[in-house]
Amino acid sequence: MSIQFTVPLTKVISAMKLEVAYMPTTETEILISSADSNRPGLQLAGFFDFFDNQRVQIIGKSEMAYLNQLSPEQEEQVLERYLAARPVAVIQTRGNQPSPVMQEKARKYGVPLLVTEATTTSFAASLTAYLNIELAPRITRHGVLVEVYGEGVLLLGDSGVGKSEAAIELVKRGHRLIADDAVEIRRVSDKTLVGSSPANIRHFLELRGIGIINVRRIFGIGAVKVTGRIDMLMNLEIWSPNKTYDRMGMEEETTDILGLAIPSVTIPVKPGRNLAMIIEVAAMNNRQKKLGYNAAHELLARLGMAEDIPRVQRHAATDYEEFFY
Repeated sequence: MSIQFTVPLTKVISAMKLEVAYMPTTETEILISSADSNRPGLQLAGFFDFFDNQRVQIIGKSEMAYLNQLSPEQEEQVLERYLAARPVAVIQTRGNQPSPVMQEKARKYGVPLLVTEATTTSFAASLTAYLNIELAPRITRHGVLVEVYGEGVLLLGDSGVGKSEAAIELVKRGHRLIADDAVEIRRVSDKTLVGSSPANIRHFLELRGIGIINVRRIFGIGAVKVTGRIDMLMNLEIWSPNKTYDRMGMEEETTDILGLAIPSVTIPVKPGRNLAMIIEVAAMNNRQKKLGYNAAHELLARLGMAEDIPRVQRHAATDYEEFFY
């Protein structure tokens, strides 16, 4: 069963810089559970089929114009019916203050009234983006998340395999640390995972033999990042002579995280291997694959073995060459 995440309305007010016109006094915090918002044009006209009162309601210029052309009696009837549905919160845009009738009905039914100076479209987009992140499905993985050449690389592996050591070497090479030890992963869209570090351990990294270090303090603010997209996953494991590792890169391996297939590779670790350099090359190679180029496919084509390349991937490689060469 999926977990339903919520965000306190007070946090939304602070993040979106909203003015409070009326806030009911309740013993429990008012929680937002839906990332969707609603412009209540149909509801003001009396149509309440499929109305979801868990959505934040946004009253813009059009809704205000409709209310302003009503007689006092009609306005009272419309707002009585609308606020009796007890929406979780009503926000008026463009700095428009709620009318006395709206404030009266809001107090009657305990509906928060808020005001923003932003225009309706821009505010609705900003609110949806914010709530998508705050309410996104999430998990926590033991690993390290770094940004390498703009690619978010999630390093996984057993404790002591060298994830933190590789991360600190990458930071020295000019890349950025996002999270060490615990990576909070959120699915913010149907295509995107975003990772971050818990606030209480953000920017800290553990190096065995040295202890805890603050990466931001030692390497500067440019060496860290608060959040970042996860573009690929690297499993680090101690090299085993009894295991066969991929040497061509023909297989497109993926790992399922929160329902999304993330490109993944398995890297054997043994003394003498430069993990930081391997991670850099893997990140650049992953970016090229997203552009449609696969070096292994090109090599097979040059060797006259193009029939061994899957048809879809063969066309992608051809398109890449035509575009760049």
